[in-house]
Amino acid sequence: QVQLVESGGGLVQPGGSLRLSCAASGSNFSIYNIHWYRQAPGKQRDLVAAIMRGGSTNYADSVKGRFSIARDYAKNTVYLQMNSLKPEDTAVYYCNAYNSIGFAIYDYWGQGTQVTVSS
Repeated sequence: QVQLVESGGGLVQPGGSLRLSCAASGSNFSIYNIHWYRQAPGKQRDLVAAIMRGGSTNYADSVKGRFSIARDYAKNTVYLQMNSLKPEDTAVYYCNAYNSIGFAIYDYWGQGTQVTVSS
C-alpha cells in the first residue's frame, strides 16, 4: 500500500513557476513508476509527465521544455517543476504511483493539488 500526498499548488501569474511535490509513504516507493496527471474543469484527466523506476522521463507535448519531473529516492518524493506557466495549465494536478507484477496491478492516487494560472 502506498499513500501519496501532493503539495505546492497555488495561484501564479502567467510566466511564473511552481514546484509540486508528491510525497509517498508506505511500501517500497522506488518500485513504482510515477506519473503526474492534470484535470481541468469539464475535461478528461491527462498525463503531464512520468518518471519510470529506472529514471527515464517523458512529457506531454504541451509541457515539453517547460516542465521537469524529478525523483528523490531518499525522501520518497517526486517533484514537478513547472516554469513559464500558462493559463491553460490551470487544473487539479494528481500524482499517481503504478506498477504491475504478474497479474497484480498496483495503482495509487493522491488527492490532488490545485494550480491556477491567472493575472
